[in-house]
Amino acid sequence: MRIFAPTTSRLGQHTMRPWIAGAEVRSSALMLVYKILRSAEWVALQRDHAIAGAPVDVADGFVHLSTAAQVVETAQKHFEGVQDLHLLALQATQLGAALRWEPSRGGDLFPHLYRELRLSDVTWDKPLPLVEGQHAFPPLRDPA
Repeated sequence: MRIFAPTTSRLGQHTMRPWIAGAEVRSSALMLVYKILRSAEWVALQRDHAIAGAPVDVADGFVHLSTAAQVVETAQKHFEGVQDLHLLALQATQLGAALRWEPSRGGDLFPHLYRELRLSDVTWDKPLPLVEGQHAFPPLRDPA
């Protein structure tokens, strides 16, 4: 269930912004969320146009996503030393009600997708190469 709380924009307009467990979740149309896939998973997504996600996603019953502020740590924690990764960017608002923000690592709210990941969800994809043992990320955008 989404809970909304009133806020006032810089222009003095009143809007309803989503809140979960007392923490604001930005609903900016420009917000991107990110998914890291292994090469075989990326190939399967392109071939089948939809996948249930990585094995951990299937086991947990949702597709794990990250914000720009979270994705580097996600790569370090879950993909250390893994080559041939792909970074996918997804427009948060296009994921609709299937996108839920839930507490995870350190109590931070993480985006979780409660449906299959579709190729049509992908705004852009980029390789995530290993450079001197660290994944080299393209510029990422945080919500405004």
